[in-house]
Amino acid sequence: MEIAEGETSSRPPYTLLPIRLCSEDILFCVDVDLESQIEMKISGPNGRPITRLDSIKQAILLFVHAKLAINPDHRFSIASLGQSASWHRKEFSSEVESAIQGLRVLSASCSSHGQADLTQLFRIAAHEAKKSRQQNRILRVILIYCRSSVKPQHQWLASQKLFTLDVFYLHDKPSPDNCPQDVYDALVDALEHVSEYEGYIFESGQGLSRTLFRQICVLLSHPQQRCGQDDIDIPKSLVRKAESTPGEENIPPSSQ
Repeated sequence: MEIAEGETSSRPPYTLLPIRLCSEDILFCVDVDLESQIEMKISGPNGRPITRLDSIKQAILLFVHAKLAINPDHRFSIASLGQSASWHRKEFSSEVESAIQGLRVLSASCSSHGQADLTQLFRIAAHEAKKSRQQNRILRVILIYCRSSVKPQHQWLASQKLFTLDVFYLHDKPSPDNCPQDVYDALVDALEHVSEYEGYIFESGQGLSRTLFRQICVLLSHPQQRCGQDDIDIPKSLVRKAESTPGEENIPPSSQ
């Protein structure tokens, strides 16, 4: 809709408030349940199967490289989730090699866990968030969850919002033997319960690594600058540009 000259729009233009953005301490928590060993649809070099955990590791390294290109002061650490969360690499570091070494030794469990308690993860995050604040930094947790039938649980006061939680949920397609929708709803509840700033959640049951890579790029957005997830219009689909615009004639170049 065009606005006639002299009229003003009833909706004010979006403006970004002039605030100082804090550097981030980002804690990746990777689900190492047996379901993280499920193979993705696309194989790797020489036909080698690629598991969910393989794709998760690649996505994390993509994120770390891109985030450090934006601001080399961001720091990263890694935890794993079995029945509860535990440190995998406790020290936060801005070195890519530190992330590579931590991911290299991260492995999946040989059996399924009957529960997923996020309480310890939130305790770790709250403790680290207080230390981050003392250094004028903020803490974010990126949880990557892989179970299609186990709803995560937690015991956490809603008033304790000291960090931001983002979630990736990789799951099987719905069937009588699983309940990915119930699991997703529980993850949304956890995110809304603990997040200090706007947290994002993405899910995929397609088994495609590129979906994970595309979505993790959205998480490069700084929590202090985010719009609501419902307002996100990226990433946009790539559409092949037509050789000629409909309705236009292809006029040959002049020979003069």
